[in-house]
Amino acid sequence: MVAIVDYQMGNLHSVQKACAKVGLKSRLVATAADIRRAQAVILPGVGAFGHAMEQLTRKRLLTAVKETAHSGKPFLGICLGMQLLFDYSEEFGRHAGLGILSGKVVPFPKGLKVPHMGWNRIALKHPSPFLRKVPDGSYMYFVHSFYCEPKDTSVLLATTEYGLPVAAAVGRDNLYGTQFHPEKSQALGLAIYRNFARLLAHQR
Repeated sequence: MVAIVDYQMGNLHSVQKACAKVGLKSRLVATAADIRRAQAVILPGVGAFGHAMEQLTRKRLLTAVKETAHSGKPFLGICLGMQLLFDYSEEFGRHAGLGILSGKVVPFPKGLKVPHMGWNRIALKHPSPFLRKVPDGSYMYFVHSFYCEPKDTSVLLATTEYGLPVAAAVGRDNLYGTQFHPEKSQALGLAIYRNFARLLAHQR
């Protein structure tokens, strides 16, 4: 079972529908115990970084999320959920993140329209089973006003261009993140969910 973390900061039902379409059994969870029991975890997110961290802390989910990300179980952060994996964000001040990946979340340079919203091509940087059957140059759907700057560029699986190269997907061991929304990215987005399901199957 895949736990979709419900901390009132994401488009949970779209993620759950995408899981169902590829045969992944999922459940919306809001307790640390349910996160720990799950075979895989998806951390979605829409909104402000600082508020998201407050919600995870207030609901006492922070430790369970960190433990699961380090556990070897497949773990996926989507959009804000990917940003939360990093050390800190400069969105409306400086806010500490989960600190699972080294790096920061920063605003786009002045002069660029924000949010960055719509379909953008991704450029594949490192081979990964997470992006199996996703061709270089594929279009994915983005909605974000800040972007991740990984300290270790080896975690960059894909980038996109929006005034500058932007981290579109990251990955390390069992841990993955997408700045774009695979659940809104049609057939190729569903391919990513199928890949996540395959990663889970290999863990069993």
